[in-house]
Amino acid sequence: MERKKTDLNWDADVAIDQSALDVEWLEQAPLMMKYGRHMAERKSEMDLCKEQTDAIRASLDSEVRATPEKFGLAKITETAINNVILLHPDFQEIQDQYAKARYEYEMARVALSAIECRKTALENLVKLHGQMYFAGPSVPRDLDKAWVEREKEKRVNAGIKITPRTK
Repeated sequence: MERKKTDLNWDADVAIDQSALDVEWLEQAPLMMKYGRHMAERKSEMDLCKEQTDAIRASLDSEVRATPEKFGLAKITETAINNVILLHPDFQEIQDQYAKARYEYEMARVALSAIECRKTALENLVKLHGQMYFAGPSVPRDLDKAWVEREKEKRVNAGIKITPRTK
């Protein structure tokens, strides 16, 4: 299955700029959507690999039962058929793809969980801010300007990607 490139930068996306909580809150919902979509895509990819695994298993099972001599079987038993299937290159390849897809899905779940934790952290930082925890002389900020600056910074940092572990 061909995957499109994503603009995920896990470390940057979970980071919080404490001096721009308003901008951070504006980014939270789109981040949840982006990572939720990413997780759903990885789940779909994993499910497809599982279906292909089942199809290859069924096809090989039928082939072994129809022509056991082709696979070097003198006697057909469930264990012998299962062993032939497990050792078949096509089955091993799809199993490897399934394992990789499952890993990608699990990493996407972790990323979405981190974005959810980011929300909780933002809520708590806003509470602290409301309690004057970060009090000090300040000038009201220009939210529009801060948002534009953040978008420019994202484009500059877009070349930095986090790649999942490979085998």
